[in-house]
Amino acid sequence: MTALLGLILRRVALLVALLALVFAAVSVLPGDAARAALDRDASPAAIAAKRHELGLDRPLPQRFWSWFSGVATGDFGTTAHGRSVGELLASAAPQTLLLGGTAFVLTVIASLAAGMWWATRPFGLSARVLQPATAMVVALPEFVVAALLIMVFSFAVGWLPAVTVAGPSGFPASPDMLVLPVLALAIPQIGWNTRVVRGALADAARAPHVEHALLEGISPHHLMLRHVLPVALPAVATSYATTVGMLLGGALVVESLFNYPGLGALLASSVSDRDTTLAAATAAVAGATIMVLLLVADGIRTWSLRGRQ
Repeated sequence: MTALLGLILRRVALLVALLALVFAAVSVLPGDAARAALDRDASPAAIAAKRHELGLDRPLPQRFWSWFSGVATGDFGTTAHGRSVGELLASAAPQTLLLGGTAFVLTVIASLAAGMWWATRPFGLSARVLQPATAMVVALPEFVVAALLIMVFSFAVGWLPAVTVAGPSGFPASPDMLVLPVLALAIPQIGWNTRVVRGALADAARAPHVEHALLEGISPHHLMLRHVLPVALPAVATSYATTVGMLLGGALVVESLFNYPGLGALLASSVSDRDTTLAAATAAVAGATIMVLLLVADGIRTWSLRGRQ
């Protein structure tokens, strides 16, 4: 319990440090939220009054503490344009959850299938293909995958749209607009998790009870489902728990590339407007979610190790 509490405190401290860094980074960019909120021909007096209204004339540490203490009570503040940050986050989060959730389902299905196929045929054609293919896609960040997908499927063959258009509900106007963003998120995670699944199954196959079951003549299908997969499941589940956090972080980048109406669009607009409140709030939601998921992954890993002792 003490170790778990220490881990939680370290993660919270890391999150606070990240938020302070985001707050400071947006604050030092050229321009400020007051100029972005007013017309270009606004007078210096109007800009100064707006800066005072937004608290931009206060020291940076004081502004951060004022915002952070409000977040602790559930108040994310308002944007430079006077809109509620909490309402903006609530309206954008479902779209990001749709994108990340779809990518996660695709990742689980594809990596389980590919990993099990690879593990059952370690020296076949599948191994010769999956070994370099998964290593290559793991090394590619999401924005590179997204750019390649846009060049091939949008510009070259014209099958899928490169830009997302939001419908009246705020979600993409047509399902095909989800395809490329989902693939850009899922492909690197499919590569990584395929290797994890294959490695976990290979380790589990060397367990004594599995070798005994193999000698008894159990079919490969039943051997995999009843004896190998249950032993490998904790390691695989830990990888998938970590993947959820990676997908959420990657979604913030992918959404900006595809003009997808989610948290990533909020983050991009906040940086464009030099709105530290909105940028830090978006980072807080994403960071807190990733932190919780990493704690879940740590819990699964601890349970897995205890089960092997």
